[in-house]
Amino acid sequence: MRVAILGTRGIPAAYSGFETAVEQITQRLTARGHEVVVYCRPHVVSREHKTWKGARLIHLPTVRNKYLDTFVHTLLSSLHAAHKLKPDIALFFIAGNSPLCLITRARGIPTVINIDGLDSDRRKWNRLAKAYLRVAERLAPTMATRAITDSHAVAEIFKQRFGKSIDVVPYGAEAPADTGTRMLEKLGLEPRRYVLFVGRLEPENNPHLLVEAWARIPSSRTRGMKLVVVGGAPYASEYIEQVRRAADPRVIFPGYVFGRGYWELQRNAYLFCAPTEVGGTHPVILEALAAGNCVLVNDWKPNAETVGDAGVYFSGKEGVPDLARKLDELINDPDTVAKYRERALERAKLYSWDAVATAYEQLLLEVAGATGPGPLSLDRLAELERATAVNADR
Repeated sequence: MRVAILGTRGIPAAYSGFETAVEQITQRLTARGHEVVVYCRPHVVSREHKTWKGARLIHLPTVRNKYLDTFVHTLLSSLHAAHKLKPDIALFFIAGNSPLCLITRARGIPTVINIDGLDSDRRKWNRLAKAYLRVAERLAPTMATRAITDSHAVAEIFKQRFGKSIDVVPYGAEAPADTGTRMLEKLGLEPRRYVLFVGRLEPENNPHLLVEAWARIPSSRTRGMKLVVVGGAPYASEYIEQVRRAADPRVIFPGYVFGRGYWELQRNAYLFCAPTEVGGTHPVILEALAAGNCVLVNDWKPNAETVGDAGVYFSGKEGVPDLARKLDELINDPDTVAKYRERALERAKLYSWDAVATAYEQLLLEVAGATGPGPLSLDRLAELERATAVNADR
């Protein structure tokens, strides 16, 4: 089976969870004998990379603009796939690309789209962009042969909002066996002496809430710990500068950190905080669990689906005051933190990239051989079902 993957920035992963998912799924599909082609943006993935972990990379230009970058690149990728590559199946990512699924479908190419979370809820978009995304989300199951997401909670919201059911294939996480501390030494950090945030520095991920909450905790209560805010975002320089200005001297902004350095920071944190309130399954939360972190998350329903009883929650409605209280309590209660680290490791065992790749493989094979949309059969993947079950207690 030849698979074309469109809509992401490309691999090797150097931006977000979409790219990490593509990299993890791709290397497993190619190992099983499938041919995978990933479309890449040259300002993110160097043209020197012709292949990556078994996949062939195709670099196409785009317009480097907040509102046009993804759409223009995916448009060109769709035309290339439809008229030149002619794969057995096309796998798109991001709901805003759903109208472009018609390009591949018009050439008789079965097409799947992963809409992730509901992008129209993100505060970074202006009113016109939100309106477009809402239409694209609504039409996704019609534009593609099959639409999926990575969270039961998002699928439930989608059904309530649009009256349509979509399938669920979750995200995976696996921590490397050994990392080291070179990144910590570079940043002047000590193991278990910092709180970690990782994510795009955009409003819906709420780094500003975390920085403000941290500032409310007296230095005498943070016990010499630092707050490390890892990440960045294209087209968000003004917001990022606001977050930086609000931070006190106990906050470190190292920018993007990937690969070994990223896992060093995950493995050695005192706790991991994810105040995000939009989207589906957030990969960094899963990876924090896999790294054995005590995790503190916003009580947004998809976060609760991911974490279950293996983490601590703060009230998203109450915001900064409750986040500051929970941070203070955990920083000064290492026994509770140690307990949640153990729970995190157990929870992470439910999420396997092998199982996720198997689900994608089954889905793509089914759709590639189907004449039209039908129900996704994942009953026999018991491991996957356990990983995606919504925690009954939340």
